[in-house]
Amino acid sequence: MPRIRPQVEWPHGAVARLQHRSEVLADNPWDDPVEREVAVYLPPGYSESDPPYVALWDLAAFTNAGPGHLNWRNHGENLPARLDRLIGSGAMEPVVVVIPDCYTSLGGNQYVNSPSVGRYADYLVRELVPFVESRLNLVRNRDGRAVFGKSSGGYGALYHAMHHADTWGAAASHAGDVGFDLLFRGEFPTVCGVLAGYEGDPLAFLQAFWNRNRPSGHDYSTLMILAMAASYDPDPDDPARIRLPFDLRTCELEPERWQRWLAFDPLTLLDRHSEALRTLHGLYIDAGQYDQYHIQFGTRRLADALAERGIPHRHEEFDGTHSAIDWRLDRSLPFLAAALKNAVSDSI
Repeated sequence: MPRIRPQVEWPHGAVARLQHRSEVLADNPWDDPVEREVAVYLPPGYSESDPPYVALWDLAAFTNAGPGHLNWRNHGENLPARLDRLIGSGAMEPVVVVIPDCYTSLGGNQYVNSPSVGRYADYLVRELVPFVESRLNLVRNRDGRAVFGKSSGGYGALYHAMHHADTWGAAASHAGDVGFDLLFRGEFPTVCGVLAGYEGDPLAFLQAFWNRNRPSGHDYSTLMILAMAASYDPDPDDPARIRLPFDLRTCELEPERWQRWLAFDPLTLLDRHSEALRTLHGLYIDAGQYDQYHIQFGTRRLADALAERGIPHRHEEFDGTHSAIDWRLDRSLPFLAAALKNAVSDSI
């Protein structure tokens, strides 16, 4: 009988596992671990004697983290298998891919500095970049580094490209959080309903969430909004206190609180950080035509604003939703690798 399930035929890369102890995360209010494993994909044939490799940094989506991108899959590919295929087929030149673990007790990360979540921008830029580069054969400047991710990870890629262009030379965002008004406000009534069962106490909800065997979709929506509140409008005097931008009884917006969220929307950030994006060697953004969180509309607005400012970028929209879009990495990863390779070649 002919073989039905295709077998992997590409040369395999290796996954190195580095242990790192953070100083900047030591003050996080949730006692999340400060010692974490940093996984690094090394392409087939990786050698310390080769010319330095460019590195792509993978930022995970909300409710996921680096370790989840290494898991075996019954169908499709995990990240190392995808990289093996892209490199083995010639679709992409060999690159190193760094896969950090930035998970938190709030269910994920936006990769910003926040006293209510942790200093994760500093964790990446100030700690992990020099730590990884001191141990591997990598280009040690922005020309050799790109950042990419999906959803919250895509937001992190955009945020870092804007705020830390001295660290990152290219970025790719798949369905990254853009257009906060359409993205988040539709979830606020659900959060009001869920938190009513906890007398409006976010901490009581969080304690119940982590002790629940089967959280509901409404629970996850609530977790997401609490994480966003802690990221975008933290209380510096009481980091464990989560402030919401709406009234829990009436669901009316509290304008001052909501403006603090909007200040983090890439559509707002673009006004102050256009020049940083202009320095990138490559910028890729996409979203599904039927994204459940309506991110396609914010992404269209972002692409239009980039075009109006003359900022080079690639914008694509595909037939899909916010879910099961790892296949889009086949578009962005070769794009990033080529952009960095060209930048490194031009600097020699």
